[in-house]
This record gives sequence, structure tokens and C-alpha cells, in this order.
Amino acid sequence: MDLVLTTCAPASRPQITQAVTRGAARLLADLGYAPLTEVCLPNGRRADLMALGRRGDLFIVEVKSSLEDFRADLKWREYEPYCDVFAFAVAPEFPTDVLPEDPGLIVADAFGGAVLREAPVASLAGARRKALTLAFGRLAALRAGAALSF
Repeated sequence: MDLVLTTCAPASRPQITQAVTRGAARLLADLGYAPLTEVCLPNGRRADLMALGRRGDLFIVEVKSSLEDFRADLKWREYEPYCDVFAFAVAPEFPTDVLPEDPGLIVADAFGGAVLREAPVASLAGARRKALTLAFGRLAALRAGAALSF
């Protein structure tokens, strides 16, 4: 039997997005956060990852699968009013020099990630934090219930 090696096709954008999201979520969990994917915010935007920290801090991560994805999507500033910490998460091959310098930066693959640049902390107002934390908890409970199929 002959062994034939071929070049693998590059990963598609959905595959890259899924891998980066998974790795960033694993990193957040390792850092003590409880992450949820695909969280709808009060302004109608959808955060790729939103995580609740041990002290009640909220961390939003925007996953970018490609340079085209980043250039076509300029709504990331609209996430900042709903978190204490905001960061981009990208694959290792992403050209990070095009990303703005003020948000945090996570590089991730399907198995984990690393924080390359810490995000500045901008504390939420108490009333907004309470409302977001309550909504986050309800969403997590509803998802857990759906997983149990009750």
C-alpha cells in the first residue's frame, strides 16, 4: 500500500471562527471566567463571547476569523458599553498589526489561547452591571435547562 501525502485545504472562515471561539472560551475559563457564546446585548448586537468573572466583572470577546471579517465589521465599539473588559480574539496566523491598540488581544486555536495584550478595564455603572449580570445568569440557566431537555 502506497502512502500519499497531499496538501490540506485551508480552513474555512466558519471553521476558524469556531476554533478561535472555542480556544478563547477555554482561556477565559482558565482565567476564572464563566463564558457564554453568542450573547445578544441590549443594543441588539451579538457578542461572540461574554464571560462573567469571579468578582462580577464582564468580559466581551469579539472573534475575528480573517482580515476581511475585521475590515467589514466596524461595530465592535458598540460592545464596550456592556462590559468591563473588551478584547479581540484571532487565530495565530491573523495579521495582528491591523487591529486597534486599545482593546485587549487574545490569540487562540481550538485547544486554548493566550493573552497577547491586556485589555484596559472600564468599570460599568452599578445599575447596568446588575441588569447585565441578571440577564447573563438567566441566559446561562435557560441554556443549561435546554441542554437537560426539561
